[in-house]
Amino acid sequence: MYEQVAHSLLNDILNQIKPEIHQQDLRHFYTRLGANFYAIHALFEKLYGDRDDFEQQAQTLVETMARQYIKRSDKLRQLDLARERDYNWFLSQKWVGMALYCNGFAGDLNGLRERLNYFQELGINLVHVMPIMPCPEGSSDGGYAVSDFREIDPQVGTLADLNALAAEMQARDILLVLDVVVNHTSNRHYWAEQAKAGNPVYQDYYYTFETRSVPDMFEQSMPEIFPENAPGNFTWDEEMGRWVMTVFNDYQWDLNYSNPAVFIEMLNIILFWANQGADILRLDAVAFLWKKIGSTCQNEREAHLILQLLKDCCQVTAPGVLFIAEAIVAPVEMIKYFGEDAVIAKECEIAYNATFMALMWDAVATKNARLLNQGIKSLPVKLERATWLNYIRCHDDIGLGFDDRDILLCDYQPAEHRKFLIDYFTGQFADSYARGLPFGQNDKTGDARISGSLASLVGLEYALEVGDDSAIDDAIKLILLLHGMIMSFGGIPLLYYGDALGTLNDDSYRTDPNKRGDTRWVHRPAIDWEIAARRNTPGCVEYKIFSALKRMIAVRKEISVFADFNNRELLEVENPHLFVFGRYNLNHQSGRVLVVANFNGKPQHLNLDDLGTWSSQQGQLVDLYRGTSPDLFKNSLVIPGFGFYWLGEK
Repeated sequence: MYEQVAHSLLNDILNQIKPEIHQQDLRHFYTRLGANFYAIHALFEKLYGDRDDFEQQAQTLVETMARQYIKRSDKLRQLDLARERDYNWFLSQKWVGMALYCNGFAGDLNGLRERLNYFQELGINLVHVMPIMPCPEGSSDGGYAVSDFREIDPQVGTLADLNALAAEMQARDILLVLDVVVNHTSNRHYWAEQAKAGNPVYQDYYYTFETRSVPDMFEQSMPEIFPENAPGNFTWDEEMGRWVMTVFNDYQWDLNYSNPAVFIEMLNIILFWANQGADILRLDAVAFLWKKIGSTCQNEREAHLILQLLKDCCQVTAPGVLFIAEAIVAPVEMIKYFGEDAVIAKECEIAYNATFMALMWDAVATKNARLLNQGIKSLPVKLERATWLNYIRCHDDIGLGFDDRDILLCDYQPAEHRKFLIDYFTGQFADSYARGLPFGQNDKTGDARISGSLASLVGLEYALEVGDDSAIDDAIKLILLLHGMIMSFGGIPLLYYGDALGTLNDDSYRTDPNKRGDTRWVHRPAIDWEIAARRNTPGCVEYKIFSALKRMIAVRKEISVFADFNNRELLEVENPHLFVFGRYNLNHQSGRVLVVANFNGKPQHLNLDDLGTWSSQQGQLVDLYRGTSPDLFKNSLVIPGFGFYWLGEK
């Protein structure tokens, strides 16, 4: 879009651009910069236009983008062009992901490269390698307290190892996802060390204060993220002689995005990792990017402006790279991280569907889908060119952030229901076989979150211990049921490493003084590849889970209506144990799929005549996942206990 002020500033910037930049071949860069500069200028001015150094900062911003474009390889530039042409490429049903810790999965980056066959065997073609940047030992927050944004943790390898991994993954058509922690740094980062030494330039990279006056004002409205281990939001640093904002842990210093130098530094880092071969970058803790007295300092308008600006700048330098928003917030807030455009994701193309995840766990505990159905009705519709990451487990805890209104509509009391869920998944409820652990307990509110592996939370650990074959079968059915939902709901299913093998809780973290205070380490295992080899031995638990998921992934990739184009319809049914939805073609062609899930351990029935237009099937129904006909009596569908169907027509 042409706008005179922005156009004039861009001309000034290009006239002053450094010779070593200007002399490069920047044809595509200049085309994209011209197309995006009005938006970039408007956002940058909105955030930083009242500063005396605004024009100089704008000059630095453009030169930063140009330098990273120059460093971008020809192969990555060609990939950018291909993805610009096929702009809906990431909405395809063919993508299936897995998140993992490199050291837990394969030891190091070279080990991970040697294990790429495992992903292809299962059908995984998107791999999220969780943080691999260096962190101080004992103060790492699982990799999210970064001490150097441009290096690799020596324990997992080098930049050369990562480049080799990225090249091999690209050759195998496997997408690489990497993390950038955008909200904070370690207190051992160079910037923090300079701030401690009294350097005012770097003290302005963080929120630091001489007295408690300003921190006390913030504390009146800011919630505590980790009340058990890290109460409060500020930490006194003896070396600096100042209070510093530390929302997550006392060793994680929050970055001050009201300083444009911080924004430009972090953009430069994002583009650096894009140039290492990342197809997708997961931006951590994006809800916290802007701090404002009198607010919760989450989901502020300026946080969205920052993300929009990061996206616009990335589209100039590396348009083939997507962003994932790591924002585990209420649905009404979550949807905003896609952006406010009617169609295109102007912030992040992908976001975690934490609501769907938590609602499924509620259904597991209650053995019914009442809150799941109600909560999905309250899930806002996403943008057309954006998608969800649908997951069951991840490296983090399970939060119970349901909307209280939805809980009340299901005739539950919010506080009592959450207490039941905590008791259920920590094995305190009489009929529960779950082996979860509480995390982040808040003695003031009674709130807590849940840690534990998928297999242990659905009762497999208990069942194996007592040798109960029926309980083992039920646990496996639940594992497959939950995966059947994330595969068919709409979005990119993201498996967690170990889940395809039925990996149980790992209690070894209790012996490590750096980990034993954080129960999340119980579900961050080291894969035992001798046990993993059982996936090829019929009759073993590992084989039953792995082979079923392998088939599920292969079938999903062949079902075109599982692509994510807002082509899902939730179907309300009378049976409270069932979760039912349809997937359809937007062009009204044939190929509809009816998804029916039973969260109760006993068989349930569904009268197909009650499904409106979805009951008018022309051909014989077939369960696409199993390739067999479903159980029918007259026109009632019978769904086995903890079973599901992907129903299509022959």
